[in-house]
Amino acid sequence: MSELPPRKRRGAGRVTLNTVARQAGVSAITVSRYFNQPEQVSPERRERIAEVVAQLGYVPNLVAGGLASARGKIVAMVIPNISGPIFANTLQGFSDTLSRHGYQLLLASSYFSVEQEESAVRAFLGWSPAALVLTSRFHSPGTEKMIAEVDIPVVETWDYVPEREPLQVGFSHYQVGVTAARYLHGKGYRRIAFVQNSAAGDFSALERRDGFTATLSELGVQPWVFVPDADRAPFEAGKQAMEALMGQVTRPDAIFFANDNLAAGGLLAGQRAGLSIPRDCAVLGFGDYPFAQMLLPSLSTIQPPALQIGVLAATRVLQSLGVLPIEGEVARLNLLHCQLIEREST
Repeated sequence: MSELPPRKRRGAGRVTLNTVARQAGVSAITVSRYFNQPEQVSPERRERIAEVVAQLGYVPNLVAGGLASARGKIVAMVIPNISGPIFANTLQGFSDTLSRHGYQLLLASSYFSVEQEESAVRAFLGWSPAALVLTSRFHSPGTEKMIAEVDIPVVETWDYVPEREPLQVGFSHYQVGVTAARYLHGKGYRRIAFVQNSAAGDFSALERRDGFTATLSELGVQPWVFVPDADRAPFEAGKQAMEALMGQVTRPDAIFFANDNLAAGGLLAGQRAGLSIPRDCAVLGFGDYPFAQMLLPSLSTIQPPALQIGVLAATRVLQSLGVLPIEGEVARLNLLHCQLIEREST
């Protein structure tokens, strides 16, 4: 039996409402109103209190008195997109694993916004959850401050940078880009483009881009990068990318899209324009969404270990809480791998 790396416990030094009040130069009642009845606090004082709250990483304790033990059975989780299919298996695996041990999931979506993630984290921590689970390592300074100060387990999923203090369960997005570049180059394609996600704040997709372009450069191929209009719907962004790229004098013979939604939009747009996929242009996605194998031609894609991430992240939480025993080398087992699924589109 090995042990998880020790985590700092800072509960004794938790910033209090009185600390915020003193530093902001207002009364404790005013700070309380700032959180509960902000309309009763002047804009000037609200701004001053907000600056102190962000600076100190203060989290209001919404679970008062004898209810403080409520943290025992709730695990809070923030993901970038609740409606997207890419995180569905992670959520299911995570929730199922927790519920078997009497724990429940409290969920919020950041919509790829570090500001919305920070707001959700602050709200969740105010209810004293047993643990906090985030997606990736890209957070606002305010979120970094809070997760550095909490005395509960913090796990970051869909990423793997083991030198960070929060436990990581996931894979390397940079390596996904490397895999995609080597695969397309190995198939004989030489005019290869990457299409970014239209959702602002998807920093993991940018890591896939970096791995992809760096590898193509090493292979002697000049990579292209197309950036769709910000916040354009994914299918529409894929359509925009395909039309723009294939409208150039020198056209790509292969395109790696940041996710399967974009890839499907591009593939369908290409067919409407009379292109033959993959003869005129190969299409590769990421995510292995349920529709990928149903498209015609079926979509080649890179499949992330979504279900494994959910199950393993929940297991690490339960181990950190002492609910499950710890066996083997924990850190070594947290790195998972993606699988390239070759179908008709390449």
